[in-house]
Amino acid sequence: MLRVGELAPDFAAIAVVGQEFQALKLADFCGQYVILFFYPADFTFVCPTEVMAFSDRVQEFSQLNTQILGVSVDSQFCHLAWIQTERSQGGVGELKYPLLSDSNHQISQAYGVLDQSTGRAARALFIIDPQGMVQHLTINNLGFGRSVTETWRALSAIQQIQKFPNQFCPVDWQPGEPTIFA
Repeated sequence: MLRVGELAPDFAAIAVVGQEFQALKLADFCGQYVILFFYPADFTFVCPTEVMAFSDRVQEFSQLNTQILGVSVDSQFCHLAWIQTERSQGGVGELKYPLLSDSNHQISQAYGVLDQSTGRAARALFIIDPQGMVQHLTINNLGFGRSVTETWRALSAIQQIQKFPNQFCPVDWQPGEPTIFA
């Protein structure tokens, strides 16, 4: 299993970017933070709530020099159909970040989140820093979604301690609040 402080495995995959297919690699985002989140499947119940919530708040992450990437084992064709389906009809509508296809399971396996019994990825999230190091990871039970607000807060704390290595962020720390000095 991949751990905090380890180099994030690079990958190459076909993604849906807007309405187009595009080959992407993790290395394409060198110099940026990356929120890499895995979800079990398109056209399900909890997954669209997360996918849409990240899209709705992509600008907040962009202001923190961060690229969001969603990943499932669905094909790029399934991703495109999901994006082209209106939210009111069970789709996610237009997204403001890429959805990567991991139909060969290589990314899920490399990140240690593939459930071999179902062939689907766990509900997992990795925050990767501009040097490609994993700084944060979470894996949720499939029955409940992640908090986009907590992901943003964790990213902000990571950036704070990387910018000021002699500072620490206490529980529930928010940007602008006092830190603890070493």
